Amino acid sequence: QKLGYICLTAHYIDANFILKKKTIAFKDVKYPHSGLAIEEAITRCLIEWGIKEKVFTITLDNASNNMSACHLLRENGSSDMLFEGEHLHVRCCVHILNLLVQDGMAVAHGAIDKIRELVRHINSSPSRLQTFNEIAERSGLPSKAGLTLDVPNRWNSTHDMIVEAILYKVVLKRYAEDQLEASPDDEEWQNSQAIGEFLGAFEEATKAFSAHRSPTSHLFLHNVLCIHQALRNRKWQINYVLEDLARAMDAKFDKYWDDGKYNMALVIATILDPSKKMDFLDFFYEKTCEHFVDIRTSMTLAKQWFTKYFEEYAKLVQRDNPNSPHVGTRVGTLGSPVLGKRKLDEEFAQWSQFRGKRVPKSELDAYLDEEFVRTDERFEILSWWRTNANKYPVLSAMARDFLAIPLSTVPSESAFSVGGHILVDNRSSMTPEALECLICCKDWLYEYPNVQGT
Repeated sequence: QKLGYICLTAHYIDANFILKKKTIAFKDVKYPHSGLAIEEAITRCLIEWGIKEKVFTITLDNASNNMSACHLLRENGSSDMLFEGEHLHVRCCVHILNLLVQDGMAVAHGAIDKIRELVRHINSSPSRLQTFNEIAERSGLPSKAGLTLDVPNRWNSTHDMIVEAILYKVVLKRYAEDQLEASPDDEEWQNSQAIGEFLGAFEEATKAFSAHRSPTSHLFLHNVLCIHQALRNRKWQINYVLEDLARAMDAKFDKYWDDGKYNMALVIATILDPSKKMDFLDFFYEKTCEHFVDIRTSMTLAKQWFTKYFEEYAKLVQRDNPNSPHVGTRVGTLGSPVLGKRKLDEEFAQWSQFRGKRVPKSELDAYLDEEFVRTDERFEILSWWRTNANKYPVLSAMARDFLAIPLSTVPSESAFSVGGHILVDNRSSMTPEALECLICCKDWLYEYPNVQGT
């Protein structure tokens, strides 16, 4: 249709601690697609749904018009946001990771060019693929309907191509010899294998960042630390190819994820993981900060913001539940003395029972001092918070917001794939309103399994 569309998805955790994702808008945006046009489209949608004052964060990629739109959203809606939208903008981690790896692949392409050309040659003809499969079967490997060929600008497809090529290395070498085709030499095979293993860490991070049916925000720092270690640990850089690749990627890493460039909402989400809490932050900053003073500064800042948010959520919980006891406060000393023997006797009885006992901890301190939760592959963070919601009413309210933050724009981008199946050549005159109805309805009617697997 030659029209520009914007997709908006809402992510939230309901009262039963089940993560929800809904496409709430798929609208055409008039050209030019400036930051102002994007901001107006988003604002109209939020007002239409009546959720403008409920927005906590917005996840966008790093395009300049998106950055401008986020700035305008914060500027025009700061009165509706906690701390005037200080942590509104969450950068799409998958987009950053793609930029980071693409910079590395630009300097390491020579090691995998021959693999790519050989795979392309085999896939170009059924007879060539048949010859390849005959060699594979003689080598005890399963036949293939087609070999994986990477796609430009999709580095994960390059990773998949390398992994498969290494698996069929003997077959590819034999095929190249029989058909007199160019093939990587031993050093190039070794370099390609090293690149594939190196990219494996980034493949895992991409999958973690892209998930949208389970919480991901509490996994941010853990995956950033894995990437940091892969780029700066010399044990990974076994040859000059990996050294050049890591150096190029490290420069991009510093641009987006160097010290002090993390969204504090994602840092707090890590603290709300009962298996990590503050101790993981200390561990994280020790690994990533060059100077001790930077570790202390970062930890102090995280504690300050965590306390600020806790105090604000305590007010919200108290407002929504006026009959509940005031949360987050410590029990003080007894009130002023009152006249009357009976009153004094009652006061003394209370005083004597209280004397010598520890002052109860606040909810915040009790959570941080509690033992870590030992996790395994069956641990579900939302199930833990649902179970402990009564014990930690304020923190559980925080968890419902912070753990709902998506780390990528993949959910919105996937809607365009759906739109491509709906808006085909013989339906090109479909109105934008009809297209939006079809895309949203498909999303709403599709039943996603929740994190409890029910």
